[in-house]
Amino acid sequence: MALALLGSTALGAMTAEAADKEISWIYCGDKIDPIHEKYIKEWEGKNPGWKVAPEVVGWAQCQDKATTLAAAGTPVAMAYVGSRTLKEFAQNDLIVPVPMTDDEKKAYYPHIVDTVTFEGNQWGVPIAFSTKALYWNKDLFKQAGLDPEKPPTTWAEEIAAAKTIKEKTGIPGYGLSAKTFDNTMHQFMHWVYTNNATVIDADGKVTLDSPGVLAALQAYKDITPYSEEGPTAYEQNEVRAIFLDGKVGMIQAGSGAAARLKDTKINWGVTTLPLGPDAKGPGTLLITDSLAIFKGSGVEDKAIEFVKYITSSDIQPEYELQGGAGLTPMRPSAKVDEFVKADPSWKPFIDGITYGGPEPLFTDYKGFQNSMIEMVQSVVTGKAEPADAIKKAAGEIEAFK
Repeated sequence: MALALLGSTALGAMTAEAADKEISWIYCGDKIDPIHEKYIKEWEGKNPGWKVAPEVVGWAQCQDKATTLAAAGTPVAMAYVGSRTLKEFAQNDLIVPVPMTDDEKKAYYPHIVDTVTFEGNQWGVPIAFSTKALYWNKDLFKQAGLDPEKPPTTWAEEIAAAKTIKEKTGIPGYGLSAKTFDNTMHQFMHWVYTNNATVIDADGKVTLDSPGVLAALQAYKDITPYSEEGPTAYEQNEVRAIFLDGKVGMIQAGSGAAARLKDTKINWGVTTLPLGPDAKGPGTLLITDSLAIFKGSGVEDKAIEFVKYITSSDIQPEYELQGGAGLTPMRPSAKVDEFVKADPSWKPFIDGITYGGPEPLFTDYKGFQNSMIEMVQSVVTGKAEPADAIKKAAGEIEAFK
């Protein structure tokens, strides 16, 4: 019996020793993308004794699950997270830095690395990237007496076009998102970044109460009368649905709208976002999702190695440029040039990057986001003047840095 037990124990030890070391990955979505499946297998083949173990978790729960596990001291090796949360994770000592070399940084379009950087460190590796552009309904422009081939290039032209469409056709000229929803803040940030403004600078100083941001919020107030009725009832996808139904003149939206519009009868165009008076060039909010490496898994170094592999310049474009992915490319390349040549509707989404800006990093991101949403809502509903709303929000978000 003793010999049998000893043999069993020895066999167990040998089996454990032979088992693969695992990199657990909380993977947001409904299923693993086939491109990622392909390259997980390839990486495992190049790294015998290692296994990448993705756990697919729905978008609504995936980040909360990663956070809960890390806070409980049982972290996964890596997780897909919104880059906006990286500062909070880092300051709570839940993730480790993922430093980039100068060459790695230079490979990206401008400012993308900024979305994962604070205090000089990178805290994740971008895996998904989105920008916005302006869509316009050419038939509504024509009905309103506007040139259907000349979209607005400035805020003043945009507000004037929205006014003309509303007055001449009775249809809202602009789709304004002001629902209590995260993308209400995002939609406003596009206006901030098309006026060469910021809400917090690289040194962590709150710059919300500034002339550039005030001009953006004033423009929001000015375009509200020519937008859909009750904008606080709509988030950006609901506004997009109205546009797809031909019931609004202009919206700012991502590349996914173009894919949907191709299945409609709407005569549409897409261009870079109109510019504010202080703009230096086309801009947009740069939103990334990232792969974060959690502290305490015991496989941090190998997880970093895998993350850099799966997001490398050889693999990432294949993931981004597959049909229907709806992701803006993160790095310039010959492949991207060919992609844009084949589908010119992508050009505005890339052109806006140069003068765009990152999602602001706050320790309490939800607190910051809620203050920004309340600021926007107070102005579009007429409860506050832009200057007063900005002063209130600027005071609030100081506590969320």
